[in-house]
Amino acid sequence: MTAGDWSVPETEVMDAIDDAIDDRHAVLATVVDVVGNAYRRPGAKMVIAEEGDGVGSITAGCLEDEVLDIAEDVITEGRPHVEQFDLTGDDDVWGLGVGCNGIIDILLEPLDDSYRPVVDAYERSDDIAVVTVLDPGESGTRRGDRAYATQADGSLSFDAPDWPDWLLDALDEPTAELLSAETSDTLEFEHEGENTEVFVDAVTAPPDLVVFGSGHDVAPVANLTSQVDFRVTVASFRGASATTERFPDADAVVSTSPADVQETLDLDEKTYTIVMTHNFIDDRIVLEELLDSPVPYVGLLGPRERFEEIRDDLREDGVKLTEDDLERIFAPAGLDLGGGTPFHIAQSIAAEVTAIRYGREPKHLTEREGHIHERPSLE
Repeated sequence: MTAGDWSVPETEVMDAIDDAIDDRHAVLATVVDVVGNAYRRPGAKMVIAEEGDGVGSITAGCLEDEVLDIAEDVITEGRPHVEQFDLTGDDDVWGLGVGCNGIIDILLEPLDDSYRPVVDAYERSDDIAVVTVLDPGESGTRRGDRAYATQADGSLSFDAPDWPDWLLDALDEPTAELLSAETSDTLEFEHEGENTEVFVDAVTAPPDLVVFGSGHDVAPVANLTSQVDFRVTVASFRGASATTERFPDADAVVSTSPADVQETLDLDEKTYTIVMTHNFIDDRIVLEELLDSPVPYVGLLGPRERFEEIRDDLREDGVKLTEDDLERIFAPAGLDLGGGTPFHIAQSIAAEVTAIRYGREPKHLTEREGHIHERPSLE
């Protein structure tokens, strides 16, 4: 596999899964458990075609070749397989000496129409939990059997024909927690003296990000934010500039006016916004519109003094920004990373909106106590 195929965004991995389902000669490799440290956490995926090509990353590149070899057997046999890689010491069985200091379990399973509900949910921007049997025990299921769980009106609903009621009851609470936390984990349940092991994979839709503007500096922002799995829409107030050729990395390009953004766009609590029109009046109007919506982040490009001018202008018209408004406004947008080129600026904005999306306070990882990635806290 090439470096480009390895480092694609998760959205492209899902596209590859979609294509592979139709081909019916591919394997999905998923990290299902990690003990210790590893580059990727449970839920990381790679699609492996019959020709041996891979799309996506499950490690930093140290195990991909080994996984490709195992995938050949999975394609030939047509049965799922779980492989464990122990990378905790110099004498590990794989002899790779990669120093990840972790034990990684990887599920390899043939891709077929049974995975279609996941792709369809992802395309609809719906969250879904995929529950896959790793060790059936005496549950009456088989390794590789899947169930699907979705949430509606606060309750969890399983699509799991022929699964025993006791297993679905045991899965209900932890699956809801994992889906809410947007994380995945392997769970083990005991029933009548026998253990059943399943992997719950929370496949959540990527958040939306809307960039308001049509200048040349919009393209780098669209590029970098799409690479970190935002679904990017560029909203231009200049109709002639609203073209996909101008913003090739955006998922959508629309033409609208500052006063009509709520009518043109679906702005909800999972939508992040960046205002970079370089026009004082446009910025002021669209800022009002965004604050009238539930979006959690409004990044405003430009110096702090410019935002204060907009704030004064609003105050003169009887519009006072509340504490809630001010908590959502980031002006100037971006983290203090020091660079000044268009891509440096885009980098600082992409880093900030990613931190907001994951509820993190940006700081150096060397200052962080505990694990880099959040770990499930299920009993």
